Amino acid sequence: MDGSHATGSPYAPHTDAEQSAMLEAVGVDSEAELFDIPETVRFDGEFDIASRSEQETRRLVRSTLAQNDDLTELLGRGHYGYYVPSLVDHLADRSEFLTSYTQYQPEVSQGFLQALFEFQSLLVELTGLEIANCSMYDAATALGEAATLAERVRSTSGHRVLVPDQLLEGRRSTLENYVAGTDLAVEAYATADGTVDVGALEEQVDDEVVMVYAENPTIRGTIEERLESIGSLAGEVDALFVLGSDPVALSVLKRPADVGADVVIGDASVLGLPTSYGMGLGLFACREEYLRQVPGRLVGVSEDATDRRAFTLTLQTREQHIRRERATSNICTNQAWVALRTAMHAASLGPNGMVDLANRGVTRATDLANRIDEIPGVDAPIHDRHHIREFVARTDQPANVLAADLEDRGFAVHVVGDHEIQLCVAGVSDDQLDSFAAALEEVAR
Repeated sequence: MDGSHATGSPYAPHTDAEQSAMLEAVGVDSEAELFDIPETVRFDGEFDIASRSEQETRRLVRSTLAQNDDLTELLGRGHYGYYVPSLVDHLADRSEFLTSYTQYQPEVSQGFLQALFEFQSLLVELTGLEIANCSMYDAATALGEAATLAERVRSTSGHRVLVPDQLLEGRRSTLENYVAGTDLAVEAYATADGTVDVGALEEQVDDEVVMVYAENPTIRGTIEERLESIGSLAGEVDALFVLGSDPVALSVLKRPADVGADVVIGDASVLGLPTSYGMGLGLFACREEYLRQVPGRLVGVSEDATDRRAFTLTLQTREQHIRRERATSNICTNQAWVALRTAMHAASLGPNGMVDLANRGVTRATDLANRIDEIPGVDAPIHDRHHIREFVARTDQPANVLAADLEDRGFAVHVVGDHEIQLCVAGVSDDQLDSFAAALEEVAR
């Protein structure tokens, strides 16, 4: 169509005649009649933002940001802030990566596609499962996709999805949103001393269960020691055993495939991103038999006409790519740039570096727990388990009062019970941990 005759949006141009025909078809006289926007929030053509020079704008932004509290965060519970090497920023911010959307044209995207293939290969090696896709939104949506996959692949009419009672509220609510349009029902099973109560789980497992979900490490930082038993319970009723974890923890934990996991989900952005307060990168790996049921898309490797190795997007199961009735998901936001950063961070560390990073999470959490356990009024850790990165401590003082006193001294911690706080060492320097221990000793009296 001749653009000179187009009106309206430059991205979806229409002639006056086309626009009139569409308005007539829906029975209105103008586009404005399609919207019901209250006058109080309707845009009147003015933003009411004062014009400022570049220097004035920078000064304003600096003064606004300076109002933020400058706290040392011992926060974890699914969001971790490991140091990201500067080379990740320098490489990932190259224009060919930063401005790329989805790599639909393999002939101009070989470098990016290869990086995503390496990301998938990293997850395959860490999980022991044969298939990994090239990104999801986050751990919560990956968990939802695992549940709908379980419903598709299980041959019986079961409908129960079992999750631990200590599952993060946000992950459970996302899971429930995912299954709202299905026959699936989410039910909690008991945990004891920070890990799965296998006896209680056994009582709940029956032929109606389609999926059993567990996490390692758990949200309280504990290492789940009976994964094989959990996997066996799921296998006895032909339910999928889904395990939640992350690349750093998987560097030192037993491979999920070796404990019977059918699917592994989690947050891969523990590498490549600083603590992002909600934004993440979901990982999704599974057994090869579920290859054509994997949500999202995968990068595959083949050969071009000259017998050179070539990469391309393949097995795209989103409804944007194939007929809706054949789609397995509606995962659509492109997280490839975050996956690229994760792959770069992992490559810069190498296998030994990832193991060292994970082991430091074990030893530093243990050292801090032992240190504050000597403070009167503090018991740490409260769970008689191995821990990685974080642990829960019991306090004689009310936890919310203690947390407020610590905040006044420049430290942020999670309150997880009336007399329980959770502490995470990831991304916190040794000097900061020394200062925290001294502050805790002051306020715990």
